[in-house]
Amino acid sequence: MKPIPIPIATMPQLHVREFLSVLFLCNVLLLAFAWGQDHGGVERNESSKGTWIQLPTLPDREGFAGAFVGVSHDSLLVAGGANFPMKMPWEGGVKHWYDRIFALKSARSEWRDIGKLPRPIGYGVSLSTSDGVLCLGGSDAKQHYAESFRMRWNGEEVEFSPLPPLPKSCANSCGAILGNRVYIAGGLEHPLATETLKTFWSLDLSNPNGTWRNEETWPGPSRMLAVASVQGDSFYLCSGADLHADPEGKPVRSYLKDAYRFRPQEGWKRIADLPRAAVAAPTPGRTVGKSGFSLLSGDDGSNLGFQPPESHPGFTKSVLHYDVDQDRWNELHEAPIGHVTTSTVQWNQGWIIASGEIRPGKRSPEVWSYQSVPHPSR
Repeated sequence: MKPIPIPIATMPQLHVREFLSVLFLCNVLLLAFAWGQDHGGVERNESSKGTWIQLPTLPDREGFAGAFVGVSHDSLLVAGGANFPMKMPWEGGVKHWYDRIFALKSARSEWRDIGKLPRPIGYGVSLSTSDGVLCLGGSDAKQHYAESFRMRWNGEEVEFSPLPPLPKSCANSCGAILGNRVYIAGGLEHPLATETLKTFWSLDLSNPNGTWRNEETWPGPSRMLAVASVQGDSFYLCSGADLHADPEGKPVRSYLKDAYRFRPQEGWKRIADLPRAAVAAPTPGRTVGKSGFSLLSGDDGSNLGFQPPESHPGFTKSVLHYDVDQDRWNELHEAPIGHVTTSTVQWNQGWIIASGEIRPGKRSPEVWSYQSVPHPSR
């Protein structure tokens, strides 16, 4: 689209400068609109560290917390999860779990409803492999599960195959794949638990007859809703929340800022604490280059018990970056979103944040992709 030429020779001289300013602004806006049309209307949010791109919104008004998120057959999948479809929890609303599976073929396509999970479920661990999405544990309205399965999408139908059950029922765990092994840390054994799990399990994905192995646990408190990440030869466990019972027997959270590194041949080592808690931040964290990883958002506890709940400002949008070589955390620029209780996955060179919770009880159907910009020195 070309700028619009308008003759100005007959205009009063005193108003020419003002007119030119307005004309310039109009042309800039027209060019920006044309650029957006040429790029499919995908919303972009530029930053010095990269670009956030908003992908098509999930076809659900509320969106989901705790959905399984992964990639299969080159498509982005979002399955299961839970929300409050009628009323918020402080209004007496009841949480509802889902079994629907949605697939997105590309950033400019539309979400398709492609099938159903074996049952309505959410808050498990989801990790993508070249052979489908691992869906490990999770919960529904009545119980937590040890059952695990692999979900594959072949472009026409969804296929499921069983995986070895976890050693215990659990939800709100975190996990990541290091080499040929998948690792799962912490969680909650049942819905009414007032203590979190201090468990660390691994499964050899190269052994079709393998079972989960109990590994040495980290030298810190038990936890749920932690964030896992992988960098080089190491698995990292960051933040999360511990629980204890109050005088009435109700669970109370302790927000954690500690973090740990696990190397299979060396065991655990405590690393630098996070600048703030990042409870339920999207997991796994994003591996950055050869010496770091990043975490987005998370509940830092600063607005715990905020009143009135419908005016809660939402979870922090800042990005935390860990430098492995310097054993140091930095709090970086803010992202355009602050989603928690969702899983991440790499797809089309982007770090995907799909749906999730934006403040207590409130979900979002938005899906975002972070496209990084290579560092000039690399």
